[in-house]
Amino acid sequence: MTTRRSTLAAALAVTAALALSACANTAAAPGADTASATPVQGGDLTFAVANDPISLNPSSTGSGNDTLYVTRQLVDSLLYQNPETGALDPWLATAYTSNADATEFTFSLRDDVTFSDGTPFTAANVKATFDDIVAAGALSQAVSSFVGYAGTDVVDDHTALVRFSSPNAAFPNSTASVALGIVGDATLAVPYDQRADGKAVVGTGPFTLKTYTKDTSTVLTAREDYAWAPAALGNDGRARLDSVTFQIVPEASVRTGSLTSDQVDVAGSVQPNDVASLEQAGYPLVWRGNPGISFGLSFNLSHPIVADLAVRQAIAAAVDAKTVRDTALNDYFAIATSALAATTPGYADESASFGYDPDRAAALLDAAGWTAGADGIREKDGQKLQLKLWWITNFGPNQTSLELIQQQLKAVGIDIQLQSGPVPDFLEAQKNGDFDIVWGNLSRADGDVLRTTFSKATTRYRIDDPTLEALLQKQLAISDPAARDEVLAEAQARIASQVYQIPVHELTSILGTRDAVHGVSLGADSRLDSLVAAWKSE
Repeated sequence: MTTRRSTLAAALAVTAALALSACANTAAAPGADTASATPVQGGDLTFAVANDPISLNPSSTGSGNDTLYVTRQLVDSLLYQNPETGALDPWLATAYTSNADATEFTFSLRDDVTFSDGTPFTAANVKATFDDIVAAGALSQAVSSFVGYAGTDVVDDHTALVRFSSPNAAFPNSTASVALGIVGDATLAVPYDQRADGKAVVGTGPFTLKTYTKDTSTVLTAREDYAWAPAALGNDGRARLDSVTFQIVPEASVRTGSLTSDQVDVAGSVQPNDVASLEQAGYPLVWRGNPGISFGLSFNLSHPIVADLAVRQAIAAAVDAKTVRDTALNDYFAIATSALAATTPGYADESASFGYDPDRAAALLDAAGWTAGADGIREKDGQKLQLKLWWITNFGPNQTSLELIQQQLKAVGIDIQLQSGPVPDFLEAQKNGDFDIVWGNLSRADGDVLRTTFSKATTRYRIDDPTLEALLQKQLAISDPAARDEVLAEAQARIASQVYQIPVHELTSILGTRDAVHGVSLGADSRLDSLVAAWKSE
């Protein structure tokens, strides 16, 4: 986990059946011990990130982790998922309760919160924000959290009742995400698709937007009147820093070089091949294994070749995940054993369903009628076994990983054509179905990420599997965490047996910092947490 030194807040008093269990299989990360240091007020932090935010509208789709690093500082959420315990702690909401079938959630709200434009935060803002996300539909990355949304009732200024027409036990966890961060009326007055530059974003967060220069930097300044951060962060008052500058530095080696030459204070997305040099040079690392969907290969089931289970099984048997991890990454990254990463609540080990066996891969393809051509690539009915694989350029080791996988699959007669691009191009290809295979992951600290990834209603993979769909919907209706985990385990077993995804490695988020930087941490989703408690000793 991140190098957090503050005392944990008491868990929120919630319905016992909906309490989240801790991610007990994560370990404390290395880092400088700042527990005895006295925080310094003031100072400016420069944080190098790889990608332009694309859109500073918190719930907008088409953005990546670097966007969420920025927007987390602008908006607060109803609840805070504690990365040390996995529990949901108070934030804008002081408490919440659920009815028995998880279709209604009542949030009791703080009465002392204001937006950055001075307007008070009330239940009406909760309703307006949630209604806005639902109305945005596919334009919002958060809309999948609102399946069956029936509306939000303003019970009074400080009580909001969120209703669903069908059970949605994952919703309280969703409210802790950046994408469900609450925005003010001034934001909602601007059309959804015109909020990208952030000028319209009015939140209750500890920072406000000063400037946004596309592909260059985003500069934030501290709010003087902020006083409601989660207790676990260790500072519920004004942010200790005066400003934060997120500087766009696409090249990983340049980010690392900027850190070691003291041009920046924090380098995001530290690549595996830079870890050892930073450690040896004494630069503290902040790291955490990402929960959610593991990095792996997922298939477009509307395309006939990969719609054949035997072909998917052959691809799975031809991939040597250990070699990929050992070559492209390092021991900070775990070999994946399921569609869910091991740090995700509800994870189940499916490693028995996978394993490197090229002889089995060849036999499966032989039996399916794919025979080797003159160039070694298999053919059937005059068609080459050639598949287009899309991947995003936002994580350096992706290319090395996929070139290795490309070689492994070629060895059994499968020709993989690699197609890469930035996040928007990748999402457009998925939307249009212009792929046979995609390589990627999705960070989220709840097993319901299986539904948002593989459900027929939300998937880009064109999966039509009534057995899987029933399991994904069933888990959403179960309030008891242990019972829900059992259904999530069944869903993972189904995904593995049908090879809808081939898990390869888990993601680990790694930040590099200068010695003078303290209080920078990663949240439960392994993305940058609020910087309200961050400070510099020089």
